[in-house]
Amino acid sequence: MNRKITLLLIATLISGFSIENKPTILNKSLLEQTSETFTHIADKAMPATVFIKVQINQPSTNYTSPFDMFGDDFFQKFFGQPFQNQQPQPQVAGGSGFIISSDGYIVTNHHVIKDATQITVILNDEREYTATVKGKDPRTDLALIKIEEKDLPYLAFGDSDTLKIGEWVVATGNPFGLEATLTVGVVSAKGRQDIGLASYEDFIQTDAAINPGNSGGPLLNLQGEVVGINTAIFSRSGGYMGIGLSIPSKMAQHVITQLMGDGNVKRAYLGVMLQPVDKELSDALSLEKQEGILISEVMKDSPAAKAGLKDGDIITQYDGKPVKNLNKFRNDIAMMIPGHEISLRVLRNNKPMSITATLGTQSDTEVSTEITQKMGIEIENLTPETASKYGYNADVEGIVITKVKPGSPAANAGLRPSFIITGVALNLTNQKKIRNTTEFEESLKEFGDKKHIILIVRHQNYQRYYTIKLS
Repeated sequence: MNRKITLLLIATLISGFSIENKPTILNKSLLEQTSETFTHIADKAMPATVFIKVQINQPSTNYTSPFDMFGDDFFQKFFGQPFQNQQPQPQVAGGSGFIISSDGYIVTNHHVIKDATQITVILNDEREYTATVKGKDPRTDLALIKIEEKDLPYLAFGDSDTLKIGEWVVATGNPFGLEATLTVGVVSAKGRQDIGLASYEDFIQTDAAINPGNSGGPLLNLQGEVVGINTAIFSRSGGYMGIGLSIPSKMAQHVITQLMGDGNVKRAYLGVMLQPVDKELSDALSLEKQEGILISEVMKDSPAAKAGLKDGDIITQYDGKPVKNLNKFRNDIAMMIPGHEISLRVLRNNKPMSITATLGTQSDTEVSTEITQKMGIEIENLTPETASKYGYNADVEGIVITKVKPGSPAANAGLRPSFIITGVALNLTNQKKIRNTTEFEESLKEFGDKKHIILIVRHQNYQRYYTIKLS
C-alpha cells in the first residue's frame, strides 16, 4: 500500500466516511476494532481503579506575629493577640489509585495521602474500605496503601521503556470525585525533567485528558498494562489543557517493589555535586567538545571520594553509556543497587581516564547534607561555649551557621557565619522549632522537592525569615 492510499485511509477513518462516501467493511471493521480495544481496556482497568478519599486535619493556625521578631511584648500588650492558635479543622480531599494485587495493595501518589489522618478506598462497585499506608516515597511522589480484602481485580505493570512518541495510551481515574473515568490520548513526549514536582523526575507527557482527582490513577498501553502513574497537569485554569505528566512504570516498579518489602526505598549513592557542562563552561575549560557533567564537589568520605574522583572531573560515560543529561545520570544512579560497581569515564585536565566506584546506600543524612551543600552552609549544634563565642545568651536554642560559601544561595539571601537557625517554615501555618542538627535534618525531609526553603534565623537581638532559593 503506497503512502497516498495509506493517508487517504487514515483521513477516511478520522472523518467517519468511507472512500467515495460508500460504506466499506474494511472501515467498519477497523473502527470497531479500535473501539473494542478501548472497551476491553475499560473492562479491565475500571474495576481496578479506585477513588481515594482522605481526611486531613488542618494544622493549627500558628502564625508568628511580625511584632515577635523584635523581641518586644509591648506591641502584643497594646494590640492584643490577633494570631491565636485554633483547633485543627478536618478537611476531605481525594485522588485516584489502582490495585496491583488480588489481596489489596494499591498504588497512588504520595501527595494524595501525605497529610491524611484517615484513608478510605472506594472501589468501582462502591464498596468502601479503610486503608493503611504500607510505604511512601516523597522523592518520586509514590505511595503504597493496602485494604483488607481478597480476590480483587488488579492491573499489571508494563514496560514504559518500550513506549514510543505517538503511541496510544489510556488514562483512568476519578476526576473531580466522579466515578472512574476513561480518557484516551497519545504519548506526547518522554523523559520530561526539571519540572519541580519531585526529586527524581522522568515523566511521560500525554495529551490524554487528566484533571484534578486523576492523581495516582494508571496510564495504560493498548494491552491494558500500566505504563505510568498520572501525577500532574500543566494548566493555567486548574483544568485540563492537553499536557499531563505520568511517572514511568520502570521507575514506579523499582520503588513499589521495595515499599512492598519493608516499606522503605534504598537508593544507590555516589556522593557528588554536579552541574551541566554548558557552552560557556566548555569554552572556558578549552574542551574539545561540549559533553558530560562536571563534578563541582566531592562529598567527604563518599564512594566518589574513596574511588578517587575529584572536584573538576567531567563524567562523560557510565557503564559504557554516554552522559547526556544531569538528571538522567542522577536518576540512573539512584535506581542502581547499592554495592554496584559503576565504571566511569572522566576527563581530568582534559585527559580521559577510567575510574571504578562502588556505590553506597543513600541515607536521609546524606540527603539533608546534599541540601545544606546546595544552600552553601555548614552548621553545628549550639553549645553554651559557642553561644558565648558568638555573643548570644546561654538560653538561646538553635544551630549555628559556621560557614557560608561565597556566591551560594545562602550568601545571596544574606545569611552569614554566626547566625543562629531557630526554626524552619514550610509556610506560615507550619513552622518547626530547631534545637539541634538532628531536628534540622528531619525538618529538611518535609520540604521534599520545594524550590525554596524558609529559615527562621536570629542575629543578635533580631529574628527574621530568610528564603533560600535552591538551584
